This record gives sequence, structure tokens and C-alpha cells, in this order.
Amino acid sequence: MHEIAVFSGSAHPELAAKICAYLGVPIWPVRTQRFANDCLEVQLQANCRERDVFLIQPLVPPVQENLVELLLMLDAARGASAARTTAVIPHYSYARSDKKDMPRVSVGGRLVADLLATAGASRVLTMTLHSPQVHGFFSVPVDHLHALRELTTHFREYDLDNAVVVSPDLGNAKPAAAFAKMVGVPVAAGAKQRFADDKVAISSIIGDVEGRDVIVLDDEIAKGSTVIELVERLRERHARSIRVACTHGLFTDGATERIGELPEVTEIVCTDTVPIGRDKRRDGLTVLSVAPALAEAIRRIHNGESVSALFNT
Repeated sequence: MHEIAVFSGSAHPELAAKICAYLGVPIWPVRTQRFANDCLEVQLQANCRERDVFLIQPLVPPVQENLVELLLMLDAARGASAARTTAVIPHYSYARSDKKDMPRVSVGGRLVADLLATAGASRVLTMTLHSPQVHGFFSVPVDHLHALRELTTHFREYDLDNAVVVSPDLGNAKPAAAFAKMVGVPVAAGAKQRFADDKVAISSIIGDVEGRDVIVLDDEIAKGSTVIELVERLRERHARSIRVACTHGLFTDGATERIGELPEVTEIVCTDTVPIGRDKRRDGLTVLSVAPALAEAIRRIHNGESVSALFNT
């Protein structure tokens, strides 16, 4: 893999370092400078000419800062005559903006996809899009991975004879059903209605959860409002225990504390697609690494091998 060059933005250098360790390649430095007028300048500090360049940058808070940094990195790689540039975006936060559900509303998922391609992305590697249809917003090839294998390996360590997987809403029911099949348990789903970013209501749960050990599976947890609402409904239906799992653990506004304080919740499980700071860590929080999966995908992209054959359920 001598023709590969991997760079990391400032969003999640720890994950980038793990990926490079699995690949057995160096992670090359990036110099980011902020001018007096608050504009950014990015320099890739390694040769990119005719090389296969991978830029690792999840879109995590501050999202806009990290997005602009990624766009500048893409532009720098293109200007340095890279043979191909892949934007590795473990968390594509704008996947939530996937439709016009009100008049005169921007569709950020499509706009950011266009910006990435315009800036110089030849390919995009991402994980667990909130809305799978966002895949179609891109005009360049997209490899869309998931973390179900990592989650399955973790939960198979437990006794699952009395378990059930519960999706917080019907929109996430398909991956929840795939996960339930992988761990060999039934699946249920909540009927959710969202009124605001932090206000949701779950009117009912479709499926049998009474007396069961529940594994709640969602794609991401931000403030935790949905999970807390779902736990209340599961409590009313006498669930025996609850474990909460997601791919993207953003955990804003003290979400890990608020979820962890619920007496029924015995564990919170997420992956390291986004950085989990010390202020968010607590007893009962388990962070699984997706670095091996991303590294293998990068290796396959570089070698012209199938990625879907490895990561499709």
C-alpha cells in the first residue's frame, strides 16, 4: 500500500490513528491555520501526486467548522494532483436533512453531498446514514457501511434467550430487524412522532416486550430524548431490563448521565465513529471501535476489491 496517503482532519484524530495502525501505514500531518479574518487555510504535509488519498473527518460538533476543514482538505488534495481522493466520513450528520417537510426548508444532506463532490471528492466512505436515501444524493460513488457486526459480537457475550431488539421508530425498523436476525432474537418497534428536535412522543410499541430483556437499537443518540421516552413506554409494559445501543454516540447535553440514571438501563453501547470525551464517559458506557471495519474498507477500495461483499448483511 505504498501508493496510499492517509490524512486526518481535527475532528477525530484518535480514530484516524487507529485506522492507520490497522492498515500499517503512517498518518500524514495536516497544517490548519486560522487567519485574522477567521478564514481557514489547510495544507496537506505529504506528497499526494498520483497517490490514492484518504481524508478522515467525521462531521461532528462543531459540524460547520469540521465540514469547511474537510472541503479545504479535498481542494488541497485535488490541487496536489492526487490520483483519487476518498472522503472518509464515519458520521455524516447532515443525513438528518433529507427532505422538504416544510415550505422553504433547505435539504442540507443533498447540498453537502454536492459540496463534497465539487471540492474534489472522488469517492465517499461513510457509516450508518440516518436516512439511507441520502446515499442517492451523491454524484460520486459511496460506500455505506454499518456497525451491526461490531454490535452483534458485543451482545452475543450475553444470555439472549429472553431478549428482544426494539427500534425506537418504524424508520429504523429495517436495520433493527437485521440486527435482531444476526443475534437470533425477535424484533419490536415504537410508533414515534417528533414535534421538535428534543420533543418526541412514542404512543405505542408494536411487538412483545413484557418481561423481556430489551436491546434498544438506534442509529444515533444526541440529546437522548427518544431513548428516554422509549424507556418510559417499556417500563409501562414491564420490560425486565434495558440495554441501549447505537452507532453514533453524540451524547449532547448530558445524555449519558440522563439515560444512565434510568434504573432499567444496565448498559449504553456505542461506537467510536465520533469522539467520546471524558465528560461523556461513565460507568456502564461501552465504546466499540469501528477502526478495523473502516481500515478494511479503505484497503479494499485501494486494491479495487468489493466493499459491499464485506459489509452487507
